[in-house]
Amino acid sequence: MSKVVIIGSGLGGLSCGVTLAKNGYEVTVLEQGAQIGGCLQCFSRNGARFETGMHFVGSASEGQTLDRLMHYLEIRDHVRLSQLDPEGYEVIALNGKQYRYVNGREGFIDQMATYFPHQRDNLVRYFDLIEKVAGASSLHSLKYAESDIAVNTEYQLRSINNVLDEVITDPELAKVLVGNLPLYAAEKDKTPFSTHAFIMDFYNQSAYRFVGGSDTVAEALTHTIQRYGGRVLVRHQVKAIVCDDTHAIGVETTDGEFFPADVVISGTHPMRTLEMIDSKMIRPAFRNRVNAIPQTVGGFSVYMEFKENMVPYMNYNFYGYNGNTPWNCEIYDETTWPKGYLYMHFCQEEQPKYAKTGVILSYMQMKDVEKWKGTHVGRRGEDYEAFKMAKADLLLETLEKQMPGIRNSIKRFYTSTPLTYLDYTGTEGGSMYGIAKDVRMGAACRVPHRTKIPNVFQTGQNINSHGMLGVLVGTIVTCSELLTAERIYRGIMNSGG
Repeated sequence: MSKVVIIGSGLGGLSCGVTLAKNGYEVTVLEQGAQIGGCLQCFSRNGARFETGMHFVGSASEGQTLDRLMHYLEIRDHVRLSQLDPEGYEVIALNGKQYRYVNGREGFIDQMATYFPHQRDNLVRYFDLIEKVAGASSLHSLKYAESDIAVNTEYQLRSINNVLDEVITDPELAKVLVGNLPLYAAEKDKTPFSTHAFIMDFYNQSAYRFVGGSDTVAEALTHTIQRYGGRVLVRHQVKAIVCDDTHAIGVETTDGEFFPADVVISGTHPMRTLEMIDSKMIRPAFRNRVNAIPQTVGGFSVYMEFKENMVPYMNYNFYGYNGNTPWNCEIYDETTWPKGYLYMHFCQEEQPKYAKTGVILSYMQMKDVEKWKGTHVGRRGEDYEAFKMAKADLLLETLEKQMPGIRNSIKRFYTSTPLTYLDYTGTEGGSMYGIAKDVRMGAACRVPHRTKIPNVFQTGQNINSHGMLGVLVGTIVTCSELLTAERIYRGIMNSGG
């Protein structure tokens, strides 16, 4: 039985672990922290639960793409979902108005046409394009070997705003259609339209929150791995992927333990992976290229615990913008921050009446907290705490304008910065979604799942795209190197989802 060592217990690492364990591999997942999950982690303070990364998912209704993937990973019966409002799962507040995204093609078009009646035909064209691009990817549609390479390539090389300006003739509607861009940290003239299309298609089919938090997904995946004889070990930080002249022979942890391996898969950020490899098989030019790839912006979060029965549960995500556009919120100064934010509630039970906790998330560049880099969580000093408190005050003040009375409903709150993300996930620069796609760089900003070391592979949000579907698609790509894509697809189709 071939031994596979997987570095990192985020969604990418754990889903690769399940896929390979189900198919006869001896799997060991090594996690540096005390808690599994990566961006699936949740945390508790004074009995209140908070979500850190995977705030909601799409395409999870029966028979839809994520539902089928969860059946294949044998976790569908072990996680509970609570559906967001199909009549408005996303609400965009822009220029004094609010716009709702409705689930389903016809519902979405009809609702948007009530705001922009003269754009109905263009909305039909827009949705045709979303479905065309999403459907052209065999991975996203789970139709093995039916991808349309020409469509894939075209919309990976054209920016979101470039395509929208061609399809939508009302500038305000074009802005509303990118109102949820914090979900993927899109940048003007850079982010490919294909990224937008995959996200819109994924969530427009259906949208859900995990009841009790997304760490239930990490726990369920771990149990699947264990059922197939694998293991997931915490507090095992890998310091080196050990290689001979031709391939990797295993990994070594910081406490000197050696884990032999026939295959090594890294679910960490590619820059962290390269730091573990001291081998001539990885050329300096490749290291330099990976180190030069831009990262998505970081985030500042305010985690709020509400007073009991004070805040009605918000069955949708709320995006607020202080300016007249969702674009360029990552470009700010002391006087203009925050330009926008995403506000969500935690789902502690299926369709709760009142929210117990919630989060406000806004962009923050690493340079804002650079001077505290190298310090440790909880021990960064009084000036850092004062900085966070001032930012939290600004963000809460901004939310209060859209949600009057919200500040009075907060019992206590906590904060995090890009430094927190860096410490807990290892993502470069504390970026929210790792490596940034940029149409101007083409393939130069893509990281391959294969490395120059024949038995070392990569997985996770940096390898395909982020979000639950993006990471699971990347899992299929990575594991296809060992199992073949046909075998995985056949397993997915036969898994009962």
